[in-house]
Amino acid sequence: MTVFSVVRFKVKPGMEQLFLDAHQDVATAWPGLRHANIIKTGAEQGYCIIAEWESQQALASGRPQMIATLDRFRPTLDDLGNGMGTTDPVSGPVVLAIK
Repeated sequence: MTVFSVVRFKVKPGMEQLFLDAHQDVATAWPGLRHANIIKTGAEQGYCIIAEWESQQALASGRPQMIATLDRFRPTLDDLGNGMGTTDPVSGPVVLAIK
């Protein structure tokens, strides 16, 4: 069953390229990853990574590699506010595929 993960970030001004560069190897570094995109959101310095995984198990197995990637760019992140810290992750299975 296909699973998606979405993580929201706020990148410090001037650190955008370092943030993006840290994700260049995720296609090979995150086993079980099918597809990923980083989008720039409407929020100031806001970004999200949207990743498609083969299964819930693939996502769970990939967490150590995702954390290792996060550790490489953690200094580029600003706090999201409201006690959230620097990341806002969610994930879950596809319940309706539209196209």
